[in-house]
Amino acid sequence: MNQDEQRRLLVLNEVIRGRLTAGGAGELLGLSERQVRRILAAYREEGAAALAHGNRGRRPVNALAESIKEQVLELARTKYAGFNHLHMSEMLRDEEELAVGRSWVRRILLGAGLASPRKRRAAKHRSRRERYPKEGMLLQIDASPHDWLEGRGPAMSLIAGIDDATGTVPHGLFRHSEDSAGYFLLMRGIVTKKGCPVAIYRDRHGIFETSRGEPCV
Repeated sequence: MNQDEQRRLLVLNEVIRGRLTAGGAGELLGLSERQVRRILAAYREEGAAALAHGNRGRRPVNALAESIKEQVLELARTKYAGFNHLHMSEMLRDEEELAVGRSWVRRILLGAGLASPRKRRAAKHRSRRERYPKEGMLLQIDASPHDWLEGRGPAMSLIAGIDDATGTVPHGLFRHSEDSAGYFLLMRGIVTKKGCPVAIYRDRHGIFETSRGEPCV
């Protein structure tokens, strides 16, 4: 008698002694009250032997014959070497007339140490855009909200521009939040110090769009 059956026996004895109801026993055993009453009737008639699982010692009806397992392993090592579990189960069905599902193929092969091969995707090589050759040709503008004062004041946004060619910051300023006025002040400072950039790169923030959806920068 295994551990689960021993536990079931103890609970049923409590029901027989009147210390536990069939419903309470069902809650403890994970069974319905009807199942408990059926098991209890068998226990009273046959004793502890009635609690042993009826299939113990029997071969499961869905167990795969050893000869089929050996055949699957042989085909996996030879004719279908390199096939993944799903593809092999399809080939067994279509070419070998063996109705062996993917889960069984997986279980058989993994049990023999044969993992399902996976196709490795070629690594994507991202080409990095080359920087513009001269200072002032492209200006990247953006805002960075952060606790710049480290708790000594309110959080603010640093609005700044970065020159694409040199990586330098020609101008920047702090604002309470990212807003259009801040970017106008930024551009005034850049134009005053460095002159007008040829092009500006910005994100898709709504403050760069008019009410008609047209860019304002």
